Amino acid sequence: MPKQGLSDREVKLALLEFLVRKGRWGAHYFPVETIVNWFSRKIEQDGRRTRRLIDELVNEGYAFLHERRQTVSLNPARSKEILDMISVT
Repeated sequence: MPKQGLSDREVKLALLEFLVRKGRWGAHYFPVETIVNWFSRKIEQDGRRTRRLIDELVNEGYAFLHERRQTVSLNPARSKEILDMISVT
C-alpha cells in the first residue's frame, strides 16, 4: 500500500479510532511503539510524525501516556467527545 498524504487532523482521528477499536480507555493501554510501527507503514516520516501527533493528543486531553511514555490510552472523561469526532468522519 502506498503511503498517503494525510493531514495531521486525519492522522489524529485515525489514531483515536484505532484506540477506540482496540478498547484502550483509561487503565487499558496500548504500546506506543506498536502504534508507531503500524502507522509508519501507512503515513510519512517514519514514526516521528506519529509520536508528535500522539503527544498532541495527550496535550489536548484526549489521551494519557503511561509507563514512562511507553503506552497510551484514551481519556474516558472525554469519551463522548472522542466518539462524536470519529463518527463524523
